[in-house]
Amino acid sequence: MTKQLVFLSIATIIVISGCGNNTSQQPVATMNHSDMNMNHPISSEVPLGLKEAKNPTYEVGSQAVIQAEHMPGMKGATATIVGTYDTTAYAVSYTPTTGGQPVKNHKWVILEEIENAGNQTLKPGTEVTLEADHMPGMKGASATIESAEHTTVYVVDYNPTTGGETVKNHKWVIGSELSTK
Repeated sequence: MTKQLVFLSIATIIVISGCGNNTSQQPVATMNHSDMNMNHPISSEVPLGLKEAKNPTYEVGSQAVIQAEHMPGMKGATATIVGTYDTTAYAVSYTPTTGGQPVKNHKWVILEEIENAGNQTLKPGTEVTLEADHMPGMKGASATIESAEHTTVYVVDYNPTTGGETVKNHKWVIGSELSTK
């Protein structure tokens, strides 16, 4: 029993210390995905059925400047385009399956990352189950569609403006979040 309490105490300290560096001015109850750690898979694998873009604004291998702040160090970073796909991108709100506060207006989850989505654009307010695994607790979470946009989505590599390692295969940035270098 004592070993279990020690382990539980250490685990609690680790979890709490991981949350201590949040410098966001947003209240925790309205935390968005830029306040959380995102997964950055090394794989460039994309969901089955996703179609390559026919006429992307930014071609694979080209560079663009990221105008979005999905996570710290992203806005203003130079991105190398590693994938372009035509689909519907959704902003979603959900509560992670791992517990914790709801994530509001996460950008982006694509049609092919939503369970049983079919081919029709889902309307705001629609309840869905996420198959995306961009962040801890996302896969399998119940979510609400906040907005939808049929667009070209990009997979990008970039060096954060805040320093650190290159982010590989970041999914997803939409065309309006990129500008010419």
